[in-house]
Amino acid sequence: MTAPISTEVTDDGIAILTLNRAPVNALVPAFLEDIAATLDSLAADARVHAAVLTSGLGVLSAGFDLKAAQAFTLADETDIVDHLNTDFATMYAFPKPLITAANGAAIAGGLFFVLTADYTVAVPRATFGLAEVRVGANFPVGPLEIARDALSPEVQRRLMLGGHPVDATDARTMGIVDEIAEPEALMGRALAVAREYAKNPPLAYAAIKAQLRQPALAIIHDAIDNGSDPTRAGWFTAETKAAMAAMISDLR
Repeated sequence: MTAPISTEVTDDGIAILTLNRAPVNALVPAFLEDIAATLDSLAADARVHAAVLTSGLGVLSAGFDLKAAQAFTLADETDIVDHLNTDFATMYAFPKPLITAANGAAIAGGLFFVLTADYTVAVPRATFGLAEVRVGANFPVGPLEIARDALSPEVQRRLMLGGHPVDATDARTMGIVDEIAEPEALMGRALAVAREYAKNPPLAYAAIKAQLRQPALAIIHDAIDNGSDPTRAGWFTAETKAAMAAMISDLR
């Protein structure tokens, strides 16, 4: 059985983190925790100068596991909210260059593998979106503040209120991704960008990245520390599970 996450480090210090939770890298607490722990380990590893995150499957990530959510209790809702907040914050605070090679769709929670990156290269067929409104769920504070920080107000409205994905060309125009590359060139371009970013003085890079992201991270950590994210008391509403079931049916 393939491990849900694999990591290799090139001779010149670029870590390649590959997501392999079949079939679509759906997000569950243990998977999110493992990704965050892996990034923490890479942050502390002096051999690693930058990281490239990609997928070994046909999509980058389809987001939250809707099938598993059909049986969620209130405790389960609180657990996934806590992980979305804590683990996405860890990704957003990663002090080294983090480049995403989007080899396929990045939808809902899966889009945060793009929004937490410093640079994203995508294949032409990739799509990007925030589908939460279509499944009757609002945003926990972590994803919300990262989306607010990484996306323009116009793009926030289109993605978060419309709920429909955009193609790679539109995503490039909107600033969601930075570059489009053919599949055979994707990893080469992502590695090239990682190596270019890694040439910067690492202490300065980490400090400037923290300056840029600290306002959003401060709000997230304050909510985590105080338990003040209202979604912790019940993320789903009376309409959520029916909306999720309808989405699952539409995807069949």
